[in-house]
Amino acid sequence: MPKIVTLYSYTFSVYSWIARLTLHEKGIDYTVVEVNPFASGTKNPHPFGRVPVLRHGDFSLYETNAITRYIDTAFQGPSLTPAAPAELARMTQIIAILDSYGYWPMVRQVFSHGVFRPLMGETSCKEEVEAGLVSAQKTLAALEDIASEGLILNKTQITLADCHLIPFMDCFTRATDGARLLATYPALSLWWNRVAKLQNVVKTRPQLPV
Repeated sequence: MPKIVTLYSYTFSVYSWIARLTLHEKGIDYTVVEVNPFASGTKNPHPFGRVPVLRHGDFSLYETNAITRYIDTAFQGPSLTPAAPAELARMTQIIAILDSYGYWPMVRQVFSHGVFRPLMGETSCKEEVEAGLVSAQKTLAALEDIASEGLILNKTQITLADCHLIPFMDCFTRATDGARLLATYPALSLWWNRVAKLQNVVKTRPQLPV
């Protein structure tokens, strides 16, 4: 019987990983169609040429936040959205912090220039890594405050905030300097040391070329 959920995804996209991780947390069987948004001539169902895109039967949806919220409400399985207003607000806040202030320094600077580009034989820039480490400190400090509060990023429930932050943090800590910087934030480090070993995280983690 064909799977009714299809994810148009790029292996090395943190946003694609967020969607995949959310699907796994909900226990949804799905098909992946690999789409490289950086390759010319790629057939991509996203109108802005990005990933991911979710197709559920005849319904198609793009933008990661919309996709993960749809997955959580449209399918059975453990809820990834807190019921309490304060916890829900914190979840939404974490996602907004990452998208607005975390993606560029953590992923596009520290990870891309410190890890991914060298592995792919592409030109990298040490100054970009250094600038990313400086900029990432404000994001990490904000997340440290939230993790210390205990309403979210805790042992009680995996939420969409965890699903969003995990790929960011995995990329960031693959860089030695990123891992060293994270270690200076105790509550965030405690969260990361716990979730990095979860079965669905290990199962969906992209394997980088060596």
